[in-house]
Amino acid sequence: MNRCLRFIPLLLVFAALLSTAPALPGAAPPPDLGGIVTWVYDADTLKVEPHGQVRLIGIDAPEKAASARDLAFTRQGIAAGRLRPVHDAGLDWSIHHIKGQPVTLLLDQTERDRHGRLLAYVRLADGRLLNHVLLEEGLAIVYRRFDFRLKAEFLAAETKARERGVGLWAH
Repeated sequence: MNRCLRFIPLLLVFAALLSTAPALPGAAPPPDLGGIVTWVYDADTLKVEPHGQVRLIGIDAPEKAASARDLAFTRQGIAAGRLRPVHDAGLDWSIHHIKGQPVTLLLDQTERDRHGRLLAYVRLADGRLLNHVLLEEGLAIVYRRFDFRLKAEFLAAETKARERGVGLWAH
């Protein structure tokens, strides 16, 4: 019996290690990268030094000019006439709130998009995720085409913005 008690601390250490293991066996968790926002292309694409162009995971903001991407918004019931004003509002909001600010980039399963941009959740200095904030403000919609870790939370934030009638969802 005494000999068995000696193994309890070892078992506790082993259990603690298992509980902190990454979700995918054998894969290291993606790194968090710090940087400064030096440019805002639009609400969902930034330049973060020293990492270059960053595309925010899980959201889609309206483009400056009409394009085929507008279809994703109109399919959600958003009037085409709302897209350019909300693009401008998202760009202005981002420039005012995050340009020149330190951020932390949190990576998910896919590191880069087909354009070579780093895909990331962008954590602001106050701890909030920029991706989530833009959804709450109605300045973006959830990018539904691909799966990502926070999709359920992002869909809930989009629903709340729709219910509040803000941004893209204003009447």
